[in-house]
Amino acid sequence: MILHGLPPLIAPNTRVLILGSFPGVKSLETQQYYGHPQNNFWKLVFSIILPDRRQEICASSYEIRSKLLIESSIGCWDVYASCEREGSLDSAIRNAQLNDLASLKKRCPKLQAIAHNGGESYSHAKHTEALGLPIYKLPSSSPANASWSFERKLAAWQEALLPHIELTSQEKNAKSAKGTQKSQKKPI
Repeated sequence: MILHGLPPLIAPNTRVLILGSFPGVKSLETQQYYGHPQNNFWKLVFSIILPDRRQEICASSYEIRSKLLIESSIGCWDVYASCEREGSLDSAIRNAQLNDLASLKKRCPKLQAIAHNGGESYSHAKHTEALGLPIYKLPSSSPANASWSFERKLAAWQEALLPHIELTSQEKNAKSAKGTQKSQKKPI
């Protein structure tokens, strides 16, 4: 049976696009990106853009999470538009059809970078490299990627995303204050 993916969560202000491979069973059932409760996608993203409100936001509706994602200049989509697959594992994907990745620069004129969420997505980096943007390979947010701790994944995601996203003015002020505190400390 042929499965069809989800429409992209993008806007003209999208600066960084996180590309997964294809939605899992739970995501397709709920029609929500990263719908499996043990997938760390939302926890990782909101640990970066709104760390003080991460728990509250992750517990909120998909509509609220999606809106905040887009407002933070982050987009979300998948490499594959459709495929055949039993279960949710990327290794079971067969007869996949790619999404129209070449159209991204027109659809997202402020796009600065592509971040591939996991190895299967990254295996198609040649298509995103053609856009002439920086490309990042993120450790998968999937619960199947148990060899990486949450903290290790978060550090890799921060390194890739932070240079390209627009934090809320509240977050900018908080990060600026932390930087000022650090710079005021003198070495012993």
